[in-house]
Amino acid sequence: MKEWWLQVGLLGVPLLAVYLHIPPPQPSPALRSWKSSGSFFTYKDLNIFYRDSGGAVGSSDVVVLLHGFPTSSYDWSKIWEGLTQRFHRVIALDFLGFGFSDKPRPHGYSIFEQATIVEGLLRHLGLRHQRINLLSHDYGDTVAQELLHRYEHNRTGSILINSLCLSNGGSGLGVLGKARHGFIPVSGALSFLPKLLKDGGLLSPIVLRLMNFFLFSGGLGAVFGPYTQPSQAEFWDMWTAVRNNDGNLVMDRKVLPMSTVSVLDDHISHYPQLEDPTGFLNAYLNFINSF
Repeated sequence: MKEWWLQVGLLGVPLLAVYLHIPPPQPSPALRSWKSSGSFFTYKDLNIFYRDSGGAVGSSDVVVLLHGFPTSSYDWSKIWEGLTQRFHRVIALDFLGFGFSDKPRPHGYSIFEQATIVEGLLRHLGLRHQRINLLSHDYGDTVAQELLHRYEHNRTGSILINSLCLSNGGSGLGVLGKARHGFIPVSGALSFLPKLLKDGGLLSPIVLRLMNFFLFSGGLGAVFGPYTQPSQAEFWDMWTAVRNNDGNLVMDRKVLPMSTVSVLDDHISHYPQLEDPTGFLNAYLNFINSF
Protein backbone atom coordinates (compact mmCIF):
# COMPACT_ATOMS: atom_id res chain seq x y z
CA MET A 1 0.00 0.00 0.00
CA LYS A 2 2.78 2.42 0.87
CA GLU A 3 4.50 1.70 -2.43
CA TRP A 4 1.26 2.45 -4.34
CA TRP A 5 0.86 5.88 -2.72
CA LEU A 6 4.54 6.59 -3.24
CA GLN A 7 4.23 5.86 -6.95
CA VAL A 8 1.17 8.13 -7.22
CA GLY A 9 3.04 10.89 -5.43
CA LEU A 10 6.14 10.54 -7.57
CA LEU A 11 4.00 10.74 -10.71
CA GLY A 12 1.62 13.44 -9.47
CA VAL A 13 4.18 15.98 -8.25
CA PRO A 14 5.90 16.54 -11.60
CA LEU A 15 2.55 16.58 -13.43
CA LEU A 16 1.25 19.22 -11.02
CA ALA A 17 4.45 21.22 -11.44
CA VAL A 18 4.02 21.18 -15.22
CA TYR A 19 0.34 22.17 -14.89
CA LEU A 20 1.14 25.11 -12.63
CA HIS A 21 3.73 26.41 -15.09
CA ILE A 22 1.61 26.36 -18.23
CA PRO A 23 2.45 29.65 -19.97
CA PRO A 24 -0.32 32.20 -20.46
CA PRO A 25 -2.11 32.12 -23.84
CA GLN A 26 -1.11 34.54 -26.57
CA PRO A 27 -3.51 37.43 -27.20
CA SER A 28 -5.74 37.32 -30.25
CA PRO A 29 -5.34 39.94 -32.99
CA ALA A 30 -8.35 41.82 -31.55
CA LEU A 31 -6.90 41.85 -28.04
CA ARG A 32 -3.46 42.82 -29.36
CA SER A 33 -5.08 45.69 -31.25
CA TRP A 34 -6.84 46.85 -28.07
CA LYS A 35 -3.55 46.83 -26.17
CA SER A 36 -1.55 48.49 -28.95
CA SER A 37 -4.13 51.29 -29.08
CA GLY A 38 -3.58 52.02 -25.40
CA SER A 39 -0.87 53.42 -23.19
CA PHE A 40 0.46 53.13 -19.64
CA PHE A 41 0.85 55.61 -16.84
CA THR A 42 2.74 55.12 -13.61
CA TYR A 43 1.15 54.94 -10.21
CA LYS A 44 3.65 54.39 -7.36
CA ASP A 45 6.07 52.59 -9.71
CA LEU A 46 3.22 50.41 -11.03
CA ASN A 47 2.12 50.46 -14.66
CA ILE A 48 -1.58 51.08 -15.29
CA PHE A 49 -2.98 50.37 -18.74
CA TYR A 50 -5.53 52.72 -20.25
CA ARG A 51 -7.05 53.55 -23.58
CA ASP A 52 -7.94 57.10 -24.59
CA SER A 53 -9.84 57.94 -27.77
CA GLY A 54 -8.10 61.31 -27.82
CA GLY A 55 -9.73 64.68 -28.28
CA ALA A 56 -8.73 68.11 -27.14
CA VAL A 57 -7.79 68.61 -23.50
CA GLY A 58 -10.61 70.45 -21.81
CA SER A 59 -13.38 68.83 -23.80
CA SER A 60 -16.71 69.13 -21.97
CA ASP A 61 -17.87 65.73 -23.20
CA VAL A 62 -15.74 63.03 -21.56
CA VAL A 63 -16.80 59.54 -20.43
CA VAL A 64 -14.65 57.27 -18.25
CA LEU A 65 -15.38 53.53 -18.28
CA LEU A 66 -14.83 51.42 -15.14
CA HIS A 67 -14.86 47.66 -15.77
CA GLY A 68 -15.95 44.74 -13.60
CA PHE A 69 -14.54 41.62 -11.94
CA PRO A 70 -12.62 39.58 -13.03
CA THR A 71 -12.15 40.99 -16.52
CA SER A 72 -10.73 44.24 -17.92
CA SER A 73 -11.33 47.37 -19.98
CA TYR A 74 -11.71 45.08 -23.00
CA ASP A 75 -15.28 44.54 -21.75
CA TRP A 76 -16.11 47.87 -23.38
CA SER A 77 -14.71 46.97 -26.81
CA LYS A 78 -18.11 46.30 -28.42
CA ILE A 79 -19.48 49.73 -27.54
CA TRP A 80 -16.23 51.69 -27.85
CA GLU A 81 -16.90 53.00 -31.37
CA GLY A 82 -20.48 53.89 -30.50
CA LEU A 83 -19.31 55.89 -27.51
CA THR A 84 -16.66 57.71 -29.53
CA GLN A 85 -19.38 58.87 -31.91
CA ARG A 86 -21.27 60.47 -29.03
CA PHE A 87 -18.49 61.61 -26.70
CA HIS A 88 -15.58 63.80 -27.66
CA ARG A 89 -13.31 61.70 -25.46
CA VAL A 90 -13.68 58.11 -24.20
CA ILE A 91 -11.27 56.74 -21.58
CA ALA A 92 -11.04 53.23 -20.15
CA LEU A 93 -8.46 51.69 -17.82
CA ASP A 94 -7.52 48.31 -16.43
CA PHE A 95 -7.66 48.50 -12.64
CA LEU A 96 -4.54 47.48 -10.74
CA GLY A 97 -4.44 43.68 -10.74
CA PHE A 98 -6.56 43.38 -13.90
CA GLY A 99 -5.96 43.09 -17.63
CA PHE A 100 -2.69 44.62 -18.84
CA SER A 101 -2.04 46.63 -15.68
CA ASP A 102 0.55 45.42 -13.20
CA LYS A 103 -0.51 42.67 -10.78
CA PRO A 104 1.78 42.92 -7.76
CA ARG A 105 1.93 40.05 -5.26
CA PRO A 106 1.53 40.31 -2.36
CA HIS A 107 -0.54 43.48 -2.39
CA GLY A 108 -3.44 44.81 -0.34
CA TYR A 109 -5.87 45.55 -3.17
CA SER A 110 -8.62 47.97 -2.19
CA ILE A 111 -11.46 49.96 -3.72
CA PHE A 112 -9.94 53.11 -2.23
CA GLU A 113 -6.67 52.57 -4.08
CA GLN A 114 -8.49 51.87 -7.35
CA ALA A 115 -10.39 55.15 -6.96
CA THR A 116 -7.12 56.98 -6.32
CA ILE A 117 -5.68 55.41 -9.48
CA VAL A 118 -8.64 56.71 -11.51
CA GLU A 119 -8.05 60.18 -10.07
CA GLY A 120 -4.34 59.88 -10.90
CA LEU A 121 -5.08 58.87 -14.49
CA LEU A 122 -7.36 61.86 -15.03
CA ARG A 123 -4.70 64.20 -13.60
CA HIS A 124 -2.18 62.56 -15.91
CA LEU A 125 -4.48 63.28 -18.86
CA GLY A 126 -4.99 66.91 -17.84
CA LEU A 127 -8.64 66.37 -16.86
CA ARG A 128 -8.48 67.12 -13.14
CA HIS A 129 -10.75 70.16 -13.45
CA GLN A 130 -12.97 68.65 -16.12
CA ARG A 131 -16.48 67.36 -15.39
CA ILE A 132 -16.53 63.64 -16.09
CA ASN A 133 -19.28 61.19 -17.05
CA LEU A 134 -18.69 57.84 -15.32
CA LEU A 135 -20.03 54.59 -16.77
CA SER A 136 -19.31 51.58 -14.58
CA HIS A 137 -20.01 47.85 -14.31
CA ASP A 138 -19.90 45.42 -11.37
CA TYR A 139 -16.62 45.95 -9.42
CA GLY A 140 -16.33 49.32 -11.16
CA ASP A 141 -19.62 50.41 -9.57
CA THR A 142 -18.02 50.28 -6.13
CA VAL A 143 -15.04 52.29 -7.36
CA ALA A 144 -17.46 54.80 -8.90
CA GLN A 145 -19.33 55.16 -5.61
CA GLU A 146 -16.07 55.88 -3.80
CA LEU A 147 -15.26 58.54 -6.41
CA LEU A 148 -18.73 60.03 -5.93
CA HIS A 149 -18.28 60.04 -2.15
CA ARG A 150 -15.01 61.94 -2.51
CA TYR A 151 -16.58 64.39 -4.94
CA GLU A 152 -19.54 65.07 -2.65
CA HIS A 153 -17.23 65.65 0.30
CA ASN A 154 -14.81 67.85 -1.65
CA ARG A 155 -11.86 65.58 -0.96
CA THR A 156 -8.51 66.90 -2.18
CA GLY A 157 -7.77 65.54 -5.64
CA SER A 158 -11.30 64.31 -6.25
CA ILE A 159 -12.63 64.39 -9.79
CA LEU A 160 -15.61 66.49 -10.85
CA ILE A 161 -18.52 64.23 -11.73
CA ASN A 162 -21.06 65.36 -14.29
CA SER A 163 -23.01 62.09 -14.39
CA LEU A 164 -22.78 58.57 -13.01
CA CYS A 165 -24.32 55.45 -14.50
CA LEU A 166 -24.02 52.15 -12.63
CA SER A 167 -24.71 48.78 -14.23
CA ASN A 168 -25.03 45.38 -12.63
CA GLY A 169 -23.47 46.01 -9.27
CA GLY A 170 -24.55 45.02 -5.80
CA SER A 171 -28.12 45.27 -4.59
CA GLY A 172 -29.16 48.50 -2.95
CA LEU A 173 -26.72 50.72 -4.79
CA GLY A 174 -27.56 54.24 -3.71
CA VAL A 175 -26.29 57.20 -5.68
CA LEU A 176 -26.23 60.46 -3.77
CA GLY A 177 -25.41 64.01 -4.66
CA LYS A 178 -26.11 66.61 -7.28
CA ALA A 179 -24.56 64.77 -10.21
CA ARG A 180 -27.00 63.20 -12.62
CA HIS A 181 -27.10 59.45 -12.16
CA GLY A 182 -28.51 56.40 -13.84
CA PHE A 183 -28.72 52.69 -13.16
CA ILE A 184 -28.85 50.01 -15.84
CA PRO A 185 -29.04 46.75 -13.90
CA VAL A 186 -29.95 43.46 -15.55
CA SER A 187 -30.77 40.08 -14.10
CA GLY A 188 -27.96 37.80 -12.99
CA ALA A 189 -26.78 35.48 -10.28
CA LEU A 190 -23.49 35.26 -8.44
CA SER A 191 -21.45 32.77 -10.44
CA PHE A 192 -19.67 29.79 -8.98
CA LEU A 193 -16.20 31.28 -9.45
CA PRO A 194 -16.67 34.65 -7.69
CA LYS A 195 -18.73 32.98 -4.97
CA LEU A 196 -16.00 30.42 -4.30
CA LEU A 197 -13.32 33.11 -4.21
CA LYS A 198 -15.49 35.21 -1.91
CA ASP A 199 -16.48 32.46 0.53
CA GLY A 200 -13.82 29.81 -0.02
CA GLY A 201 -11.55 30.87 2.85
CA LEU A 202 -8.48 28.65 2.85
CA LEU A 203 -9.58 27.06 -0.42
CA SER A 204 -9.23 30.30 -2.39
CA PRO A 205 -5.41 30.14 -2.89
CA ILE A 206 -5.72 26.52 -4.02
CA VAL A 207 -8.52 27.38 -6.45
CA LEU A 208 -6.43 30.21 -7.89
CA ARG A 209 -3.48 27.89 -8.45
CA LEU A 210 -5.62 25.26 -10.16
CA MET A 211 -7.68 27.70 -12.22
CA ASN A 212 -7.65 27.01 -15.93
CA PHE A 213 -9.49 28.19 -19.02
CA PHE A 214 -12.26 25.63 -18.74
CA LEU A 215 -13.06 26.45 -15.09
CA PHE A 216 -12.85 30.16 -15.87
CA SER A 217 -15.08 30.06 -18.95
CA GLY A 218 -17.58 27.77 -17.22
CA GLY A 219 -17.83 30.03 -14.19
CA LEU A 220 -18.01 33.24 -16.21
CA GLY A 221 -20.46 31.76 -18.70
CA ALA A 222 -22.89 31.18 -15.85
CA VAL A 223 -23.50 34.93 -15.55
CA PHE A 224 -24.21 35.41 -19.26
CA GLY A 225 -27.66 34.84 -20.70
CA PRO A 226 -28.42 31.49 -22.36
CA TYR A 227 -28.64 33.06 -25.83
CA THR A 228 -25.83 35.59 -25.44
CA GLN A 229 -22.91 33.40 -24.43
CA PRO A 230 -19.46 34.63 -25.52
CA SER A 231 -17.77 32.74 -28.32
CA GLN A 232 -14.77 30.57 -27.51
CA ALA A 233 -12.56 33.30 -28.98
CA GLU A 234 -14.12 35.90 -26.67
CA PHE A 235 -13.68 33.65 -23.64
CA TRP A 236 -10.04 33.18 -24.61
CA ASP A 237 -9.56 36.96 -24.86
CA MET A 238 -10.96 37.38 -21.34
CA TRP A 239 -8.82 34.55 -20.00
CA THR A 240 -5.71 35.89 -21.74
CA ALA A 241 -6.20 39.30 -20.11
CA VAL A 242 -6.67 37.61 -16.72
CA ARG A 243 -3.55 35.43 -17.16
CA ASN A 244 -1.42 38.40 -18.21
CA ASN A 245 1.25 38.90 -15.51
CA ASP A 246 -0.18 35.95 -13.53
CA GLY A 247 -3.41 37.81 -12.85
CA ASN A 248 -5.20 34.58 -11.95
CA LEU A 249 -3.15 34.56 -8.73
CA VAL A 250 -4.52 37.92 -7.53
CA MET A 251 -8.23 37.28 -8.18
CA ASP A 252 -9.05 36.59 -4.52
CA ARG A 253 -10.83 39.87 -3.71
CA LYS A 254 -14.13 41.01 -2.35
CA VAL A 255 -16.80 40.92 -5.02
CA LEU A 256 -20.37 42.13 -5.01
CA PRO A 257 -23.52 40.10 -5.59
CA MET A 258 -25.27 40.93 -8.83
CA SER A 259 -28.54 42.77 -9.10
CA THR A 260 -31.75 40.87 -9.83
CA VAL A 261 -33.52 43.85 -11.42
CA SER A 262 -33.87 43.90 -15.19
CA VAL A 263 -34.38 46.78 -17.60
CA LEU A 264 -33.02 45.12 -20.72
CA ASP A 265 -34.40 42.05 -22.49
CA ASP A 266 -35.00 39.05 -20.25
CA HIS A 267 -32.34 36.92 -21.97
CA ILE A 268 -29.60 39.48 -21.18
CA SER A 269 -27.67 38.75 -18.01
CA HIS A 270 -24.62 40.15 -16.18
CA TYR A 271 -22.49 41.52 -19.06
CA PRO A 272 -24.98 43.66 -21.02
CA GLN A 273 -22.27 45.64 -22.81
CA LEU A 274 -21.05 42.36 -24.33
CA GLU A 275 -24.34 40.47 -24.61
CA ASP A 276 -26.43 43.29 -26.08
CA PRO A 277 -24.05 46.12 -26.96
CA THR A 278 -26.63 47.97 -29.04
CA GLY A 279 -29.30 47.83 -26.34
CA PHE A 280 -26.85 48.78 -23.63
CA LEU A 281 -25.41 51.66 -25.64
CA ASN A 282 -28.86 52.99 -26.50
CA ALA A 283 -29.97 52.80 -22.87
CA TYR A 284 -26.90 54.72 -21.77
CA LEU A 285 -27.19 57.34 -24.49
CA ASN A 286 -30.87 57.86 -23.67
CA PHE A 287 -29.78 58.54 -20.10
CA ILE A 288 -27.06 60.96 -21.18
CA ASN A 289 -29.35 62.75 -23.61
CA SER A 290 -32.04 63.20 -20.95
CA PHE A 291 -30.23 66.20 -19.41
